[in-house]
Amino acid sequence: MFRQWVIKYLWSWRYLMFVLTAGNASFATAETVHVAVAANFTAVMQEIVTQFEQATGHKAMVSFGSTGKLYAQIQHGAPFGLFLAADAQHAERLEREGLVVADSRFTYAIGKLLLWSPDPDLIDAEGRVLSSDRVTRLAIANPKSAPYGTAAQQALTQLGLWDAMQGRLIQGDSISQTYQYVASGNVPLGLIALAQVALLPAASAGSQWLVPAALYAPLRQQVVLLKSAQKNSAAQALHQWLQGEAARTLILRYGYALESQIAR
Repeated sequence: MFRQWVIKYLWSWRYLMFVLTAGNASFATAETVHVAVAANFTAVMQEIVTQFEQATGHKAMVSFGSTGKLYAQIQHGAPFGLFLAADAQHAERLEREGLVVADSRFTYAIGKLLLWSPDPDLIDAEGRVLSSDRVTRLAIANPKSAPYGTAAQQALTQLGLWDAMQGRLIQGDSISQTYQYVASGNVPLGLIALAQVALLPAASAGSQWLVPAALYAPLRQQVVLLKSAQKNSAAQALHQWLQGEAARTLILRYGYALESQIAR
């Protein structure tokens, strides 16, 4: 009996040491990746990073901003390992400039443009308010640096309202700032990303109109792995994680579409 107890104790001790050693080895190989992320993807990326870090032991330090400004920072040597743009164009440019690991570019989400106001009675179901006298000011992101701003310009142009709106547009540096203009009440309504209000409770949802996709070029949001981080295991792991089921589930939850859902 005593001999059996000793053997059982020794096996338990060996198993404990194995677990501790394996854990230490995993921790020792964990790395940190710096990630540049388009502002519209802020909320979902924060959730993705939490899940990623818990599952892998790696760390991700994220900087959010307009796609154009993040792109410029990367061009000037900012130490990012991954770039999640709000469009395909900026990712493609970095690829042409030789800054991207070959075959690492893919579409992680399809964005949707939304006309939104905290006022539950301001926006009608067809978005006709845009052409009415009720719109004294309209917030959009800067079309020169933010893809959602470009999409807003395209939609207003298609509706024949771009020229008429020039004296009433309030431009944010990023789609996050655009959202803040509207959420704070400083601007009555704005063209923002659906993801920014997709999970608001009904009491805070205000009024909204999902802009028809035919009015603007598809917001194919693409990610690239930068050559400066091609040997960084955290960058490689996060790049792979974005293609996995956990990330895709969150992306869909925030109102984005996936490439597989869009007709070619």
